[in-house]
Amino acid sequence: MNEALVFDAYGTLFDVYSVAQRCDSFWPGKGAALSLAWRAKQLEYTWQRSLMRRYRPFSEVTREALAYACEALGLQLTATQMEALMGEYLMLATYPDVVAALNKMRNKKLAILSNGSPDMLEPLVKQSGLKFDAVLSVDELQIFKPAPQVYELAATRLKLSKEHIGFVSSNCWDALGAKSFGFSAYWINRAAAPVDRLGFRPDAILKTLGDLLEVLL
Repeated sequence: MNEALVFDAYGTLFDVYSVAQRCDSFWPGKGAALSLAWRAKQLEYTWQRSLMRRYRPFSEVTREALAYACEALGLQLTATQMEALMGEYLMLATYPDVVAALNKMRNKKLAILSNGSPDMLEPLVKQSGLKFDAVLSVDELQIFKPAPQVYELAATRLKLSKEHIGFVSSNCWDALGAKSFGFSAYWINRAAAPVDRLGFRPDAILKTLGDLLEVLL
């Protein structure tokens, strides 16, 4: 039985593509393409830096990914635009079902485990009004998910064995990283994508966070 539920932040609770509208205000008609390219390169850099043992905080990774995505799309990026778009990450929208779903899970410990660095994660959670027993960043380990020691951090800080923790992510690779470590893993598959071929399957595949309530019952 899950005594705690640990959530990924970006793309799971908070909609990273909500920055597309601000991108579009700077480069009309290019906002969607830029936000997709930015997110893809952001994740790619976390994996590459982990493998290279060249950690940098997620805020720096995110800046580098934005600069790359703009150059790849032929978009001129000013310092003002960079700061404005980075600021969007501090006020991302939550998905519509998040607040109601979390309120129905208060009988368990609730935590965030994120690649986000504290300078990005703490203001975001504060402005959202969401309440957690712990908000954990990979920054203290200086390696990104899906490294096993990241998931171990959650078990250590929540003072629970891994068999009693459920992990929730919209990123299949992240859910499977948690499954590989020993958590129960729940994948929010909003895009109806296939399961990644990593040797594991999630314990449940959900369309929304609200679907988790039925699984837990």
